[in-house]
Amino acid sequence: MSADDAILHPVVICQVMIHFAARHGVSLESCLLGTDIRPEQLQQADTLIHRQQEMRLVENLMLALPEPPALGFELGLQYSIATFGIWGFALRTSRTLYEALQHALRYLPLSTAYCRIDILESPQQLGIRLDPSGIPRHLRQWLLERDMATAITLLREISLSGIELQGLSFQVDGSAAEAARITELCGVAPQYSSADNALWIARSAADIPLPTYDAHLVRLLEDQCRLQLERRQHSGVAGQVRAQLLGRLGLVAGVDEVAKVLHLSPRSLRRKLDAEGTSFRQLLEEERRQLAEQLLGNTQMTLDELAIHLGYADTAGFTRAFRRWHACSPGEFRKRHPSNT
Repeated sequence: MSADDAILHPVVICQVMIHFAARHGVSLESCLLGTDIRPEQLQQADTLIHRQQEMRLVENLMLALPEPPALGFELGLQYSIATFGIWGFALRTSRTLYEALQHALRYLPLSTAYCRIDILESPQQLGIRLDPSGIPRHLRQWLLERDMATAITLLREISLSGIELQGLSFQVDGSAAEAARITELCGVAPQYSSADNALWIARSAADIPLPTYDAHLVRLLEDQCRLQLERRQHSGVAGQVRAQLLGRLGLVAGVDEVAKVLHLSPRSLRRKLDAEGTSFRQLLEEERRQLAEQLLGNTQMTLDELAIHLGYADTAGFTRAFRRWHACSPGEFRKRHPSNT
């Protein structure tokens, strides 16, 4: 399993694919077949799924959708910055497009990209190169087109349509129908049998200040992306427990509830966590502590609201725990880290 496979994704991102499929007459049941995703989960913003589940959804779409040319490319154009939550907004608030690209690559697992992505630079042009070699062969070209079209959409949104796409290249051969359809969709004729799968813009355009730059939000969203990336790691049993605490069960869950979802006895769960050098209590405390720090520093939530949100029975219990973490009260911590909301 690769590092990217060990990242959980919000299930709501799947809605883009499901809505796209629905417009082509594909039912929700067909989309979710074999994914172990329940229809009600699609409306729950905090539900996280494994990449394998998302991959099965992609396979279902490919089997069920009609076969007009460049359908994966058309799907990619349905995504937007808002689709990706904090990761997307972090790109929009960057100083320049080049900085936005650096940020995007640093936290790429928070997106839906399946291709490995890097930057190609020359004095005249900047290229975004996509490598689909890690994708199963039967899905490779379809997901390459999707990821490339999504990148085009994000570039245009970040720049408020101020950046002109100079070129689009694919390593594989393409039919005349595919080339015509991609040209129709994005306004640029693709070049096939090229050295790289890439999209190209003028190098000078990458350093133009973006109109949506916000220095304060850059720092705040950078921290949020880092935390999200850490929390979505699900390697080992400890990661699976974190996923449940941050997902449907929430921070009010006890060890018995989490063990049941993971198809383990509480005793087995404790033993496996011990083997990984942690415990259920420690994981729960870590997640509560990180979220408490974020909410105290960036919101005006009352201590009563915070205690409930973090899964404590009362405010006194939250305050005692917080003093144990920081040797100060939540109120004192908030004074040192005033809210910017």
